Amino acid sequence: MTTKTMRFQLKGLQEPARILIDRWGIPHIKAGRKADLFFAQGFNVARDRLWQIDLWRKRGLGILAADFGPGYLAQDQAARLFVFRGDMAAEWRSYAEDAQEICTAFVGGINAFIGTIERGESLLPPEFTLMGTRPHRWAPEDVARIRSHGITANAQSEVARAVLLSAGQDAADRLRQERLPDLAPDNPGGLDLAQIPGQIIDLLRLASAPVTFARERLAARLEEAWRWSCFDDFGVTRDNRPEGSNSWAVHGKRTATGRAILASDPHRVLSLPSIRYLAHLSCPGIEAIGAGEPCLPGISIGHNERIAFGLTIFDADQEDLYVCETDAHDPRRYRAGAGFERMMERVERFEVKNAPAQEQTHYFTRHGPVVFTDAIRNIAIALRSVWAEPGAAPYLASLSTMRAGNFAEFDQALARWKTPSVNKTYADVDGHIAWTPAGYVPRRKGWSGMLPVPGAGGFDWNGHLGREEMPRLIDPDEGFVATANEFNLPPDWDHAGKPVGFEWTEGARAERIRDVLGQTITHGLADSQKLQTDIRSLAALRLQRALAPLQPHEEEARQARLLLLDWNAEMQADGAAAGLFGLWWLKHLRPAVIQASAPGLGGHRDLVGNGHADAILSVLESAPDRMTAVLEASLLSAWREALSLLGPEPAQWRWGRIHQMLFRHPVAAIAEEGFSVGPYEMGGDGSTPMHTSPRIADWRVTAGASVRLVMDVGDWDNSLCINTPGQSGDPASPHFADLATTWAKGDYVPLLFSPAAVEAAAETLIELDPE
Repeated sequence: MTTKTMRFQLKGLQEPARILIDRWGIPHIKAGRKADLFFAQGFNVARDRLWQIDLWRKRGLGILAADFGPGYLAQDQAARLFVFRGDMAAEWRSYAEDAQEICTAFVGGINAFIGTIERGESLLPPEFTLMGTRPHRWAPEDVARIRSHGITANAQSEVARAVLLSAGQDAADRLRQERLPDLAPDNPGGLDLAQIPGQIIDLLRLASAPVTFARERLAARLEEAWRWSCFDDFGVTRDNRPEGSNSWAVHGKRTATGRAILASDPHRVLSLPSIRYLAHLSCPGIEAIGAGEPCLPGISIGHNERIAFGLTIFDADQEDLYVCETDAHDPRRYRAGAGFERMMERVERFEVKNAPAQEQTHYFTRHGPVVFTDAIRNIAIALRSVWAEPGAAPYLASLSTMRAGNFAEFDQALARWKTPSVNKTYADVDGHIAWTPAGYVPRRKGWSGMLPVPGAGGFDWNGHLGREEMPRLIDPDEGFVATANEFNLPPDWDHAGKPVGFEWTEGARAERIRDVLGQTITHGLADSQKLQTDIRSLAALRLQRALAPLQPHEEEARQARLLLLDWNAEMQADGAAAGLFGLWWLKHLRPAVIQASAPGLGGHRDLVGNGHADAILSVLESAPDRMTAVLEASLLSAWREALSLLGPEPAQWRWGRIHQMLFRHPVAAIAEEGFSVGPYEMGGDGSTPMHTSPRIADWRVTAGASVRLVMDVGDWDNSLCINTPGQSGDPASPHFADLATTWAKGDYVPLLFSPAAVEAAAETLIELDPE
């Protein structure tokens, strides 16, 4: 029963719509017409997340400096380089036949809520007052033109590999990123890899970086703008991403009810508010609930009346760098075949707060935007990315997938999905489960994509792999499908003829998930909840085997060894061995293995970061005698740091004493109070199914489950979910942080679907009427 009612009369709405907000802050949006439904979705997300989506738009379009000053100019320039500028008619058709209509309605709802603020009917979110800015109105194209919030690969890795190989550091590159299958990187064009500068990575990262605030940056003068052209806010070293995700579907023959269960928990950088938003959409022809990105219409992870769908990132290579020879007499001409072509030029104007407007000329080859030029060597390096393809706005193809009614329709809808490349998990009320990857996979003929290639010709993309070429697994005998970003192409995949990618996330989470699912005879919702919050470290189990024969010389190292061996490899927040292991594995052992295996890195050390977990473990396991000294020395140094960080009594050590999650709003750095939630002591680490990657500089957890869903396919009201820290981005809302403790404990709330259940749990009714 609702306890509060709000009413708005809105221009642009054709017929009445309503929004029921349940006790967990989840909106259940109902309309009689499709356009009104998505209008109401836009209105509602602006009601809860206006500052977040306004900042997302300004970052993606490269217009931050107009609000925040010269300290944001370099970020604007980088972002503007990758905004989609192609044919919008083809763009709209790529997502769904009615995508333009839906996005027009969605931004109409956002703009309508901004109108209520201007009329005094709604309050301006406090961040705007704090920062002295105002929300901007949206155009429908804004939803689709911004690409840089998506996850794509592997241009940054191509640069890192080129720099390392040119320095004779193949061993270091293998530690930086495991190659699966293990192929030597080809250089089919015979490029001088020393031409590839590491600074390209800074530009690519800046283009997709989150927005941060600091008093010094906000006070920057125009001549200081360059100082914010390279920064690392989340402790991620170059190309080592902290993200990961889990998803699985269990067939009804393996469950107590006979119904399938689908679970999905996408892991991303944790933020305040969350990058995900839960919503329920209802109108004739559409009945869907789940999570999506607040800035987009639709649902990307969840269910409709017949099917459930989840996702994880599938690490396809969707980017390539092209090294173009430029005309020594005219650097704006580049070789194409036997002749030269002129680069396309585009002069971009950037408004800058408290400074004159600035202009920058962006250059484009037929491959894509130019990201580096060298007038002495007569080269220009351009990026070919899926971002430049029509239909590559991340997740927007969910407008089609969320409306499928069976796997054939779902599979057909996935032909529209280009970014990010994902593993899709599927289950339906007819009892079927499935897995298949989706996304634009360039067709490369005779080259792998692991290194930059010449831009004159011979290495162009030849279209992309079709849906019929992508693998799929339907109703497997083992009774489940599961994915966690691992290397999961079929054993007989033709990697030479159809290269997809060679850089995958470590396999520990996937292995643990498959082990648990395989051993569970009868799977229930509680089992999926437990598995999503599982903290068993397979890396710890492997290292225990490495430690078993070790006989340290130092007493402290012997104590450390015994503590780790007498442990179940569970990364408990209150665990002493977990605390020691976290320190040892992440801060001491991994860097020590890199140093021992790839000496002489010098200034290239940052490119390797903390290495790839599986690559590090493989070195330890393949050369145990050579690594004995490394194991002992790193164990000793970790023990001594644990005494400093965790306390003088090892029996009282707790991993959660340093491994904590503090949700910080972007403006928290300059606000006096009210924009942080936590901290919460956390178990797990980056290798456990409950993925909680810390920033080693201060051990703050920076990545984890942005949302968790466990769905009972067919008896939908039994389904469970959790967002964090809350659904709302407004510090004054009761739903700003009400889910944080539940999330941190590994608990869930209902994901209600039926009208009766929704009505019973509703606390607020928002009635929307046409003006």
